[in-house]
Amino acid sequence: MNYKQALENPIFKIISQSAKELELDAYVIGGFVRDFILQRGSAKDIDIVAIGSGIELAKQVAKNLPNKPSVQVFKTYGTAMLRFDDIEIEFVGARKESYNEDSRNPVVENGSLADDQNRRDFTINALALDLSTENFGDLLDPFNGTQDLKDAIIRTPLNPDITYSDDPLRMMRAIRFATQLHFKIEEESLKSITKNKERIEIITKERIVVELNKIMESSKPSIGFLLLEKTGLLDYILPELTALKGIDEIEGQRHKDNFYHTLEVVDNISENTENLWLRWAALLHDIGKAPTKKFDKKVGWTFHGHEFKGSKMVYHLFKRLKMPLNDKMKFVQKMVYMSSRPIVLAEDMATDSAVRRLVFDAGEHVDDLMTLCEADITTKNPNKFKKYHNNFKNVRTKIIEVEERDHVRNFQPPISGEIIMETFNLKPCREIGLIKETIKEAILEGDIPNEYDAAFQLMLKEGERLGLKAIE
Repeated sequence: MNYKQALENPIFKIISQSAKELELDAYVIGGFVRDFILQRGSAKDIDIVAIGSGIELAKQVAKNLPNKPSVQVFKTYGTAMLRFDDIEIEFVGARKESYNEDSRNPVVENGSLADDQNRRDFTINALALDLSTENFGDLLDPFNGTQDLKDAIIRTPLNPDITYSDDPLRMMRAIRFATQLHFKIEEESLKSITKNKERIEIITKERIVVELNKIMESSKPSIGFLLLEKTGLLDYILPELTALKGIDEIEGQRHKDNFYHTLEVVDNISENTENLWLRWAALLHDIGKAPTKKFDKKVGWTFHGHEFKGSKMVYHLFKRLKMPLNDKMKFVQKMVYMSSRPIVLAEDMATDSAVRRLVFDAGEHVDDLMTLCEADITTKNPNKFKKYHNNFKNVRTKIIEVEERDHVRNFQPPISGEIIMETFNLKPCREIGLIKETIKEAILEGDIPNEYDAAFQLMLKEGERLGLKAIE
């Protein structure tokens, strides 16, 4: 492979020239080199390691660039960053690291390129390309990372126990890379993650969630979640999921394994949407089943109210993981809470009023809800699979018909509280709410169209029933 092709962007010649002016060696290292070899498309970020001051090199590069970009300096970490076109370039001096047991923040000293490669998390991320004018484009691969790329293996450069214990976030990163690249984690490395799993507790929740989200955004998230479960990390991060694992049997009656079912649902939905929060809804849609599971002699296993229970659990889970407690969380809660509604509609003959209520309650998220419910079909019976999908197709068609006719997706009542107050000469009172509720129910039931005139007539009639007198 001609590695000089990786360095065709003019920025590399400018970095090379700048390093020569400062009389230091510089290398492009890590993900950029890995992704070039894997032909994963053009990188949006580049890591440069300098044998000397990375900050000084960044400043020199900025000086040599035509647009003289500003340099962001992070003195605490000894790093600097600048933007060139749409690429983010980070500069750091080669480092040697040592760790304390209760922190993933290392004690850092200046080091050689070999020291810097030793501290990398995986062999495939320790690859470096020389930027010196003499050896421009030469590959430095001390741990045979190119072979690991060919063999699709995640392996640590040094003893995995040291690598993972020093910085336990690397355990999450190993699983994330295995998921994104469809690589296998080398056997000793996998055993080491299991052995060091409790070390994950020293990592901040925010950093864990960054890795979780990258697993969720991959083409097949189940790869990552199966590895998290296999190594025992999932118990520390998302115990609500591991609680779903297993099949109970009483009097010959069994229920499905809701853990593996959940992972199928997440994979299914990932084929149809890149919406991270809808994928989270798929992951959490059944978490209420563990605490609501009961056995009834007449009907067998039940999970009554698991959607309501699950939607409440979403808040506590997001709060514990320091995830956003805003509209994103509310969206996930809503999807979990409503996750069975379209299924019931698809099984029955969906009436117009039932579809109107579904659209009214789901609002702008009704299409997301349908996508979630279609992903929830994991039956291996081809006839049932086809039947369920056809049923959902019918519900989707009905949603379009009802929405075109009745406009309830973003429902705004045709009669406002102000109109009611003016018509009956009222100050704010409970009767206004009663009239508005009557109009809303009549529209959802299909008793009147979602139009001003019909709603106005019903308002007069309901006002009269409540003993109100309209002003002439």
